[in-house]
Amino acid sequence: MLATLLSLAMGPVRLPINDTLAAIVRLAGWPLAGEAGQAELIIGQIRLPRTLLGLAVGAVLAMSGVAMQGLFRNPLADPVLVGVSSGAALGAALAIVGGIWWASLPTVLQPYLVSLSAVAGGLLVTGIVYRLGRRDGQTSVATMLLAGIALTALATSVIGLLTYLADDATLRTLTFWNLGSLNGASYVRLWPLLPVCLLIILWLPRRAKALNALLLGESEARHLGVDVQVLKRELVFCTALGVGAAVAAAGLIGFIGLIVPHLVRLLCGPDHRVLLPASALAGASLLLFADLFARQVLAPAELPIGIVTALLGGPFFLYLLVRGAR
Repeated sequence: MLATLLSLAMGPVRLPINDTLAAIVRLAGWPLAGEAGQAELIIGQIRLPRTLLGLAVGAVLAMSGVAMQGLFRNPLADPVLVGVSSGAALGAALAIVGGIWWASLPTVLQPYLVSLSAVAGGLLVTGIVYRLGRRDGQTSVATMLLAGIALTALATSVIGLLTYLADDATLRTLTFWNLGSLNGASYVRLWPLLPVCLLIILWLPRRAKALNALLLGESEARHLGVDVQVLKRELVFCTALGVGAAVAAAGLIGFIGLIVPHLVRLLCGPDHRVLLPASALAGASLLLFADLFARQVLAPAELPIGIVTALLGGPFFLYLLVRGAR
């Protein structure tokens, strides 16, 4: 709640808390004395979609990180391992660089071209990783990990080729998109993400007990009545869908899926019944605070949020490695 309120109140034009609260009440449709003013216009048209986008992206990335850490039974795993982030980035890059190729698409679909391409790319790459990991009716997590690394490298090389072929205007768009940002958030960009976010927030906690059983090992989980293969498919699909939609909406934002679940696990323990909803709240809050920092540190210019999360996540990841080595 604090992160949301600050995100709505702070920016190039700082709004008093009273005006911010009054604008929120009016936008919610509740009657309130006084006339609508500048605060309501700024919040309703600019900051509210940006804040909602940050909440949704942060929650989805954090819960996807929990799902991957549960699947790999490794607290240092994140969605990048199965190639979903690189696949979504590749799909978006194809849409951005080759935009002229899609001019014949129906007008109603053109505003969502990058989003649809990113989701499709994430699902496609993750599907390939999952298929490569299947052997004799079983899914090998180690093989999925290796396949994800290989496909991530391949997707990165293709993105590099597209960057080389892009013209100046397209190159600028592609570069800033790869750095991640909530800038330019709108309801058009937001609404395709919200159903995906809602689906993941409602579905993954239903599998919390199965994830707890999986922590004991696949064999033990089967003895406890968990269909491990179905669970793996569900986790991979939810991660691909959620991260693909998040990347489509906000670009590449790293380390949220790694940092947040690990910190919440240190605070709340490994029980996924608590870990999943707590990570969703923490991920949403962390991304909003990172966005606030990105908006304020170089004001009136804006720092890409992917740089901020990388500056936070890189040292934290090194700290985990050094502490684990001891």
